[in-house]
Amino acid sequence: MMTRREAVRLVGWTSAGTWFPAAQLGLNLAAASKAFALAATDAQTPALAPGDPMSPQRLALIEEFRKQSEGLERKFDARRHTSEWVMPYRLFRSATTEKVPLVMYLHGDGGLGGDNEKQLALGNVFGTRVWALPENQKHFPCHVVVPQTDRGWVRYDPTAMTNGMPKVIPGLGDGARLALEIVDELRRELAIDERRIYVTGQSMGGAGVWNMITHRPGYFAAAAICCGSAQSTEEGTGSIGTPLWNFHGDADKTVPVAVSRDRIAARRRAGGHPLHTEYAGVNHNVWQWAYTEPELVKWVFAQRRS
Repeated sequence: MMTRREAVRLVGWTSAGTWFPAAQLGLNLAAASKAFALAATDAQTPALAPGDPMSPQRLALIEEFRKQSEGLERKFDARRHTSEWVMPYRLFRSATTEKVPLVMYLHGDGGLGGDNEKQLALGNVFGTRVWALPENQKHFPCHVVVPQTDRGWVRYDPTAMTNGMPKVIPGLGDGARLALEIVDELRRELAIDERRIYVTGQSMGGAGVWNMITHRPGYFAAAAICCGSAQSTEEGTGSIGTPLWNFHGDADKTVPVAVSRDRIAARRRAGGHPLHTEYAGVNHNVWQWAYTEPELVKWVFAQRRS
């Protein structure tokens, strides 16, 4: 079982902002770009917010979100799930008593730990609060669950070290497995629309989303991923029928955009119809743009599992 320190060592390069060359990540940027350019988009991407990513008009949306969402973290109850170890999590409950969707958010490495707080803080404010905004709850009531891991979301082999870091291996991650146990537990406790359970995450959490949809195929009605890292063995073809909207900044120096391009291209070649949005000039914090897209929430809740 990995310790928190080992997990932090594993993902520490992302928080440090270090860019790993393509060759080191096992990527061929030129080939990836060419493959991505040749891959046809079969799904219609909803209209994006007006303005270039760095325009005052677009940045104003991000600032407005910060103001409107201030204090919402206090509406998430602190809970703990006991399994092989204890996984803290936060739960936002919709005010309605009707059956409503459930959204699960997977934090990035900035949320690693066991304090049951960091997964709601820092860059995680966008992916956790957007669903709880009063306006969104009015039109799209839902419950929101935010688990916290101290060992990452994907599967590691702590006995096999590469450059001082545990090796990522195929299979459902231990962190992902406990998070799914929490969802299954909430399905028994709350009035949840079983056809509308969604998953979203960023960076390390984005890799966790790829891991989850691959190893729990058909479970989620849709997935939204922000700059999913290369810290997983999934190539993008898992649960091919699950609607998916992927976001990445083309200036990302932490997780190169080619990581997303490769997965999206592979998914399309396999017959999937993912949406993919790149923001020109945006670095690793693409979640600020993705979760403030006016159409994202509408798109997510329009998806239903058959």
